[in-house]
Amino acid sequence: MGEWIDLKAADGHSFKAYKAVPAGTPLGKLVVIQEIFGVNDHIRSVCDDYAREGLVAVAPALFDRTEPGLELGYSADDVARGRAVRGKVSYDEALMDVAATLDPLGSPAAVIGYCWGGSVAWLAASRLGDRVAAVVAYYGGDVPKLADEEPRCPVQLHFGREDQAIPLDGVQALQARHPDLPVFLYPAGHGFNCDQRGSYHAESAKLARERSVAFLREQLAK
Repeated sequence: MGEWIDLKAADGHSFKAYKAVPAGTPLGKLVVIQEIFGVNDHIRSVCDDYAREGLVAVAPALFDRTEPGLELGYSADDVARGRAVRGKVSYDEALMDVAATLDPLGSPAAVIGYCWGGSVAWLAASRLGDRVAAVVAYYGGDVPKLADEEPRCPVQLHFGREDQAIPLDGVQALQARHPDLPVFLYPAGHGFNCDQRGSYHAESAKLARERSVAFLREQLAK
């Protein structure tokens, strides 16, 4: 369903992105932000899934800035390597690549992110202005730490109650800071949406996806 395309950021950096296009007339456009494992088979499947929902879905390879083409699995060694590579890509650089992905899509376009990508998506809501129509963020580890960011578009957030990487009190503080934002909590741990991880929680993933699809369709129809 999808194909790899070439994009270029404002600083001249060239990178790949995976693009999936729906069979019929698109209902909107969506930028899918990777976990720390690159634009791997799982993230490509997420793009394909949203294309089946009628959205043009594009996942920029944010790790191309340091290790082009990197795709990881979910072993302990993969997690360690993914964290190391993530540390070499700043949020400013990631947002430049997100902006470069949004620009050719035109508006309205939304952003959805998972894990590290959830934090990038949260920042896109506040820092990319009118380029972003809506944001969905799944278990972004730095989102509670970045609670002072002020989203400039509708945002929907998803966290696991049993996520050892994101303390629940941080999520609660985030809710208190932004009481009008929908923040959903699930009986699951980190990475519960990924069916290739041991932490996958089918019921939570299904409910979160239903909420995400409904939210994106509503916002992109405006």
